[in-house]
Amino acid sequence: MGLPIYQIFIDKKEYEVLKSDIWSDNFVRAQMLLKGKKIPIRIRYRGGHTREYPKKSYEIRTPNRTYHFNAEYDDPSMIRNALSFRFFHSIHVPSPDTRHCVLYINHKNAGVYLQIEGVKTPFFRRRGIPVQSIIYAVNDNADFTDKGQSKKTYFSGYRLIKGKKADRIKLSRFIHNIHVYEGEPLQRYLERHLDIDNFLRWLSGAVLTGNYDGFSQNYTLYEHRTRKVYQMLPWDYEGTWGRNCYGKLVDSNLVKIHGHNKLTEKLLSFRDYRQHYKGLLSHFLDTVFTVQHQLPIVYKMYKNIADDVYKDPHQKWSQTIFDGEPDTIRRYIENRRRDIADQLRKLDG
Repeated sequence: MGLPIYQIFIDKKEYEVLKSDIWSDNFVRAQMLLKGKKIPIRIRYRGGHTREYPKKSYEIRTPNRTYHFNAEYDDPSMIRNALSFRFFHSIHVPSPDTRHCVLYINHKNAGVYLQIEGVKTPFFRRRGIPVQSIIYAVNDNADFTDKGQSKKTYFSGYRLIKGKKADRIKLSRFIHNIHVYEGEPLQRYLERHLDIDNFLRWLSGAVLTGNYDGFSQNYTLYEHRTRKVYQMLPWDYEGTWGRNCYGKLVDSNLVKIHGHNKLTEKLLSFRDYRQHYKGLLSHFLDTVFTVQHQLPIVYKMYKNIADDVYKDPHQKWSQTIFDGEPDTIRRYIENRRRDIADQLRKLDG
């Protein structure tokens, strides 16, 4: 039957403006065919180093919602983001919905894309989560380190998507204070300002899927409006399940059980939180992070996109590598389970 098709139409002059500066975040005007009707949209390139690739990723805004069309150019399976977000959903961490599709621009096949739900106010509204602020971790300064002795601000590495200046100050104060308080005062402070269970579930997801970049960037931090605590959700999980963000095979034990940012370090210094974390990881090893649970999902995704991937004019990887990716993911899960089980035995708590 094939993947759903999205048709984008960009006027020649607008397209020239778009292509003239791949690093620009400015939108140009275009149209998208939806349900047989052309609707006005705005489109721009998105991503970091991926903007230099022949297959670009796009952000598209309609009058009602935001679409992210990810090229998944470095992922030979083209399913790692989708698989990761589905995994986070299974461990009760809010995560973007995804669907694979084929994108056409001015009647030309641009290839297979992953449409990813934008993490903005409508994302939380659809899930019944009242939010005070939404903050993206956009670079590797978002690692909760003490910026007091550097020229960087405590908000360095973050971008405020929803909220006011007071919300920037509030997060900066939170990061500052986790380095001021110690012992029991720190534990009380963390419990007042952070959803501990959500954070440890997010940490479990990042550790199990092996997202090396997921601790200092590639996450969204948001403040729950009524509970007044920070919560986390994942973003950009292409470099997971045995490959890094450039598609290179990596050791299954690249990411240690503690992760690597200062907030995880502070949190896991407390025995109560280590016990909670150990319980979560053990439960996930027994239930969702198994070959038996994940491989049917992997094969369903793979079979769903295979025919269109073979016809993708910008596919970076050979068909042989693409066809071998389910087995690559299977080996990663087997090896990662052993890594985590071994580290759990050594984790004090």
